[in-house]
Amino acid sequence: MRMTMHRDEVAAFCLSLPGAREDYKWGGVRVFSIADTKMFAVMGLAGDDLSFKVGSELFLGYVDRPGVRPAPYLARAHWITLTHPYAIGSEELRDLLTQSHQRVVSKLAKKRQAALKL
Repeated sequence: MRMTMHRDEVAAFCLSLPGAREDYKWGGVRVFSIADTKMFAVMGLAGDDLSFKVGSELFLGYVDRPGVRPAPYLARAHWITLTHPYAIGSEELRDLLTQSHQRVVSKLAKKRQAALKL
């Protein structure tokens, strides 16, 4: 079994999460979001980097790992960036993307979560 995910697999996984949608913004960035504007992952159009939110308690541990750095403009909100090929295994990456998605969902109003069937 391959240790890392291919960028197309990452995009498909992000879109498989409840309520997720994809937009293209900022001159060619794939943005995975919920409720139109709440981003949970961002991927360069070429798929050469992937950014997403991690818990504040995990942030420093991840940015100390090779192949992981603070996300430009979003590091203060505890976002990290991975460069392709991703330095995180498939299972861990799916788990982190799911957690990023769940963090965003948890910030939505309960009424909004219900409307999106989340």
